Amino acid sequence: MHQVLDMGINLLHANQHQADHNRDHFDGWGVTCLNLMSGPGAGKTSLLEKTLAALSNQLRIAVIEGDMTTQLDAERLRRYGIPVIAINTGRACHLDAAMVAGGLHQLESLLDPRQLDLLLVENVGNLVCPAEFEVGEHAKVALLSVTEGEDKPLKYPIMFREADCLLITKVDLVSVLDIDLERIQANIREINPSVPIFCLSAKTGAGLDPWLSWIRAQIQAHSSRLAKAGSPAS
Repeated sequence: MHQVLDMGINLLHANQHQADHNRDHFDGWGVTCLNLMSGPGAGKTSLLEKTLAALSNQLRIAVIEGDMTTQLDAERLRRYGIPVIAINTGRACHLDAAMVAGGLHQLESLLDPRQLDLLLVENVGNLVCPAEFEVGEHAKVALLSVTEGEDKPLKYPIMFREADCLLITKVDLVSVLDIDLERIQANIREINPSVPIFCLSAKTGAGLDPWLSWIRAQIQAHSSRLAKAGSPAS
């Protein structure tokens, strides 16, 4: 048991080292990186489609798309005319920092990353593992759909504890479900009292504006931090 624990600690330590290296690249390029995480079917790709439709004419955006086997989601996002790097993880239930580093090398073959404002990482659908493996992101965004139930923040606390932003998705379905939106938010607050929570529907567009404003604020805050630090990217 002790050996297994040591192996886990060493694995996370190695991943953190690579994540820090990735973040150094992002900072050097002046790129803000957001890591989107959720269980399967929470609506990450649909949200990204709406986000790209709203922001791709204002910001220079690229996506690293994680999936276990296919490029179906990556193909959906490429329709918006932005660079999308697809990473198939095989049996792995999350993206790790080394996988994202490989994606960054592919991205560099397509463009100069210093031309970008925002890199969006869509992680593999899983409510546990993605939150344990940093990829170099500046902020973690967790999604929870109303169809998943009110208890998920309490049953899978790691992701909700680690999140810097929490999106409750598919709120257009609340009226046809036996679900208490306020209870979901209360359960999230029990795990992460200060996290910003946005309730939205990618289908109807309701609630998208606060999410888009949050993204813009993250980019501005990151640019300000780099300027204060005297980064070459400033």
